[in-house]
Amino acid sequence: MLDIKTDKSGTSAGKFVNAIAVICLVVCGLCIPANSQPAAMKPPVLKDVGIDQLLSNQVPLDLEFKDETGTTVKLADYFKDKPVVLSLVYYDCPQLCNLTLNGLLNVLKTLPMKPGKEFVSLVVSFDPKEQPQLASEKRDTYLQKLADPDAKNGWHFLTGDEAAIQALTKSVGFRYVWDPVSKQYAHTSALIVLTPDGKVSRYFYGFEYPPRDVRFGLLDASGGKIGSLADQVILYCYQYDPVRGTYGLVLMRLTRIFAVITIITLVALILFLRHKTKQKEAAWAAQGIKV
Repeated sequence: MLDIKTDKSGTSAGKFVNAIAVICLVVCGLCIPANSQPAAMKPPVLKDVGIDQLLSNQVPLDLEFKDETGTTVKLADYFKDKPVVLSLVYYDCPQLCNLTLNGLLNVLKTLPMKPGKEFVSLVVSFDPKEQPQLASEKRDTYLQKLADPDAKNGWHFLTGDEAAIQALTKSVGFRYVWDPVSKQYAHTSALIVLTPDGKVSRYFYGFEYPPRDVRFGLLDASGGKIGSLADQVILYCYQYDPVRGTYGLVLMRLTRIFAVITIITLVALILFLRHKTKQKEAAWAAQGIKV
């Protein structure tokens, strides 16, 4: 046990040091149990919850679901020539799913790319008991918040049966369980970007998604088919980190770009100076001035 001795001089400085020491011990005592909790003490319901990164895995596009109007659709209907942002939620979720959808909404508001034009946003419920009417109500709520009429053709909310849901969630590594105690699904949160042919391209975790990362993820997933030339140049300077689910600046690539720009600038300057010199020589020759 640590022995904290009092300051014999009784000065205010000594009392202050002792007070700080006591506070530090209390804080450490509170932090250590939380950080050192063994994995075995993790609630059993959470042991099978998480996301397994299955990059480049193929999503079965022949799976059938119901869209927000109750029409039977196949995933292939949404995978044509655009990347897809997949959100796995359930519409009656009281907490995390709403945060996930709110995070997606914030991204859609700030992205220069628009759902329905450059990509498709696909929300799928993993609760087989939920019906298209609930999906339609949820969709109407978020479309109203987005306030973009054009997004109606690019943001869809689906429901499905147990078999289709299981096949989809397994293909992207999304693991969840029903908790009979809380009577809710235990699950995590992420946006999953898929290529136009249905392969897993990028994962963005949590419920706050940096628009820059999602933008780069869509550019990557599209194979350069969306976005401007400037987008492609900027993307070259960043690299996806699959562990963190973010894009980080690659200094070496940035240095190369600056080097290329410098060389181009110097060559252009030399050509410009040579052109000006020739113009002056021609003018002098016309005036009979010998150089």
